[in-house]
Amino acid sequence: MALVEGKNAIVTGGSLGIGTAISLELAQEGANVALTYRSHPEEAKEVARKIVEMGRKSMAYQIDVSDYAAAQEMVDKVVEEFGGLDILVCNAGMNWDGVIWKMTEEQWDRVIAVNLKGYFNFARAATPIFREQQSGKIVNVTSINGLRGKFGQTNYSASKAGIIGLTKAMARELGRYGVNVNAVAPGLIETEMLRQNPARDKVEAMALGEIVLGRLGQPEEVAAVVSFLSSDKGRHITGEVITVDGGQYI
Repeated sequence: MALVEGKNAIVTGGSLGIGTAISLELAQEGANVALTYRSHPEEAKEVARKIVEMGRKSMAYQIDVSDYAAAQEMVDKVVEEFGGLDILVCNAGMNWDGVIWKMTEEQWDRVIAVNLKGYFNFARAATPIFREQQSGKIVNVTSINGLRGKFGQTNYSASKAGIIGLTKAMARELGRYGVNVNAVAPGLIETEMLRQNPARDKVEAMALGEIVLGRLGQPEEVAAVVSFLSSDKGRHITGEVITVDGGQYI
């Protein structure tokens, strides 16, 4: 039997990279999947189309995840369209790099709003449902740079560290209601964003110098862990941060 057969899921930031892989993996494992996107409508619609071709329900919803009211509106719409909600995967994020002595207030505020407040917004909307039904799975995508920090990414590292704290606190609050809350922390993953990075060669070389397995990770490898944590096979795991990084953080 598929891991999440008949479940209903939301994946934020599902139009590209890791988010796309997670959306497709959950659908392959039996879930109906609603995904959010901000600025890649065609890619998002293509992901939704593939999910429908698998025989699942899907919807692509354009949203700024930092908008509290819009997050609530989407969750309500998914429950209405799908008939319920069982899985929330918070993945939408951004980076706007700069060293701390040059970082602007706008850079700081925007990254924190999307990467951290965006996770709160969707959790705040979904957890009353999970609490009432006494079940639910939340998986937050963080980063190894939230565990260790990264030069030039104080805002990004702070947001990703905040996600880890959010995950652990929610796990404590929701455990009594049968809700599992975990985080996945990827290292450098080979995505379109990396391929289009002008400094790709330098970034990749630095990462490969740290990754003990000697290769970059693939989005599907992150998605497989998310799918497991979203299923009943992971029902006795909560409050954990699982690195998917080929040993980059060791």
